[in-house]
Amino acid sequence: MKKVLVIEDEKNLARFIELELQHEGFHVTICHDGREGVEAALNGEWDIILLDLMLPGLNGMEICRRVRAVKDTPIIMLTARTSVLDRVSGLDSGADDYIPKPFAIEELLARMRSLFRRVEAKEEESPILTYGHIEVNTESQVVLKNGVNVTLTRREYELLVSLMRNINRVMTRDMLLDQVWGYDSAVETNVVDVYIRYLRNKLDNPGEESFIQTVRGMGYVIRK
Repeated sequence: MKKVLVIEDEKNLARFIELELQHEGFHVTICHDGREGVEAALNGEWDIILLDLMLPGLNGMEICRRVRAVKDTPIIMLTARTSVLDRVSGLDSGADDYIPKPFAIEELLARMRSLFRRVEAKEEESPILTYGHIEVNTESQVVLKNGVNVTLTRREYELLVSLMRNINRVMTRDMLLDQVWGYDSAVETNVVDVYIRYLRNKLDNPGEESFIQTVRGMGYVIRK
């Protein structure tokens, strides 16, 4: 039985989520306060965390950062704030997915299933990826550029891995959204362009053509 931690201060919503997930066969634990939630997240073993953004005591982004410092537990943020900046900030803090309130329970379940599939697929893949001057160790999550360690955000790292696991295959923005951000209609395709730019700034060799090529009207590709 998969264990779900729900950190949500709206008690009616938390109870609704709890009942629906229990009906689907999940073991559910509820926290209504940010400090209580981060303690539970850090001290327990969870298959997924559903995390509200605005919480008393400690906000969701800070909880996410603290969890990400020590764990890779999948996290879906639940929030009424839907601007692009809010979505990018939430994802940059380490969330795997982002769902705006109000939401249908069917959509939440679909995103959870998608996230579980991505986690299971990662566990089966080869741990070392190389391309030219770039090497990625997916077990240690270390990225090297010309042999030197490069620090990437979680989202940058996952986007790079997605592209490197699909060498010579054109990845559309929608495909990258699905693989990196999961099933999330709240995240727009232009977010992919923003993160491609971040990767190029950190990993391209100065004076050389970018290792990530743009395919106009379609998406991006790394070609050998």
